Amino acid sequence: MPSALNPEAGLSAPGRSGGLRDVYRNRFLLKLLVRKEIKVRYRGSALGIVWSYMKPGLQFLVFYVALGLFLNVQGSTPNYPIYLFAGIVLVNFFTEALGNATRSIVGNRDLIRKIYLPRELFPVASVWVSAAHFLPQVLILVVVCLFFGWLPTVWSVLALVAAFAIVAVLAVGLGLFFGAVNVYFRDSENLVDLLIMMVTWASPVLYLWSQVQHVLGPAFAAYQLNPMTVGVEVFHWAFWRPTLDGGQLTAAAAAEVPGLFTLWLPLAAVVTLLILGLGQWVFARLSVKFAQEL
Repeated sequence: MPSALNPEAGLSAPGRSGGLRDVYRNRFLLKLLVRKEIKVRYRGSALGIVWSYMKPGLQFLVFYVALGLFLNVQGSTPNYPIYLFAGIVLVNFFTEALGNATRSIVGNRDLIRKIYLPRELFPVASVWVSAAHFLPQVLILVVVCLFFGWLPTVWSVLALVAAFAIVAVLAVGLGLFFGAVNVYFRDSENLVDLLIMMVTWASPVLYLWSQVQHVLGPAFAAYQLNPMTVGVEVFHWAFWRPTLDGGQLTAAAAAEVPGLFTLWLPLAAVVTLLILGLGQWVFARLSVKFAQEL
């Protein structure tokens, strides 16, 4: 606390960032930003939040018809619609969160130039908005799985939470990085759009991991180091695998990655935290001149 002998004790320089700690300290502002983002996004829209279900629904329909029916992937993957939709739901959460977080600083330029707020609030708020769209989609997935005999267990719930946490933290880390760089180099938006196009195909959403292992061989470990790959595989373990029965469990055993929870999930958590740390470091370095650059 300030004192008569040292009046500056306990004070910090105005505008000095406390990193992600400031997001926690300003939870009320975070809630306001999330509400504002949702209202602005659907202002003047007749369907409102229903649009957030149009993209995954259309993606599912196109991929299922093209791959499941035309290429007969469902012939080798039991309950392929559940397998496909579970992957699409998680990947769409990540791609929406990353895309919005990348544009969050530039998109809020007027607010940033007028007053000081912890800059990290904007990318984190974008991820929270995407989570608000993600949860109802998960509820739809749960209802569908229940019709196929899915029964939640403590382990499946913990697996879902772990997969969501890894993907959300990954989106925050990359969102901080690209959101900061995008202020100086607007080409970052185009780069992120390319990455978003690749995510669906770079993770086992449309195919089984065993098909990748067959092609990559020893390089398969590099594929598994992608946190999105592990997140999707955990999602499949929690939702898709319990819907199988009888002979279908043989396919499930083949589709379950060895060491998924003992090796790859911890490694994915470590990689995600490293990306978060890098994103926060770059953001802190570049955020000093956001107002001038914007």
